[in-house]
Amino acid sequence: MKIAVTGGTGFVGHALTKELIQNGHEVFILTRNIDGKENKKSITYVQWLNEGDRPWEILEDVDVFINLAGESINSGRWSVKRKKSILESRISATNEVEKILSRLKKKPEVLIQASAVGYYGISDSETFTEESNLAGDDFLARTVQQWEATAWKVKDLGIRTVYCRFGIILDNIDGALPRITLPYKAFAGGTVGSGHQWVSWIHLKDVIGGILFVIANQHVKGPVNFTAPNPVKMKEFGQTLGKVLHRPHWIPAPRIALKIALGEMSILVLEGQKVLPQKLLAHGYSFLYKDLKNALEDIY
Repeated sequence: MKIAVTGGTGFVGHALTKELIQNGHEVFILTRNIDGKENKKSITYVQWLNEGDRPWEILEDVDVFINLAGESINSGRWSVKRKKSILESRISATNEVEKILSRLKKKPEVLIQASAVGYYGISDSETFTEESNLAGDDFLARTVQQWEATAWKVKDLGIRTVYCRFGIILDNIDGALPRITLPYKAFAGGTVGSGHQWVSWIHLKDVIGGILFVIANQHVKGPVNFTAPNPVKMKEFGQTLGKVLHRPHWIPAPRIALKIALGEMSILVLEGQKVLPQKLLAHGYSFLYKDLKNALEDIY
């Protein structure tokens, strides 16, 4: 198949592109600047988001469109300016995707749109599935809700649309896990905050496997939770990580200290939500890593 990917050089996009090529697909990576990027046998770089760009002329025959574009929420303190940039990067990219799709004479079979479990807001007591009607009201929740609402317009084009609500994606190269692991490697790991906040995690390999599964299964549409079937509390997460790394779990990171250090961004580690992948399981996806210990042992 011919598959277009925005954010193809990012954390998930890089791993996904590698897997798609290994499976024999032709990948079109949309990027702001193609200078220095050389097309290969299975990869074509397509310039977009600049005045005068006409990516739809190259993407006419794509079968699948995957939108992973958006500024990372992890790379800096959330100032007013930065929060605006996080939101606008997602909205502008998704609007441009809708524009491209509307101009294609032959529409792709599916749009796979990145999203996040932040949609549901934070809770220590609720359990969320794709059928949950509750939506959060913090910055992350509002950002994700607007992100999905922007992509909703694609349905009017007759394209199957899937919102991948990603949990905490585990990998040893990028994402949150390397940062969480640092104190343990220094023999200073411990419970973060109260330890009662939920961590809805997923191994990077299951993110890639889940996306391929969604591409292949035409009955999957709408929001899909990309989380492992067994979320854990933060205290258990840290204890399990310590055991896998053969490091102690003993020095806590107090809530007040993290709030002072990270500001509003501290919500990423101090708060959470229990999210279950009801739709993936119901459609028959078989997780490679259902339990945290097995996932961490594979990674480390």
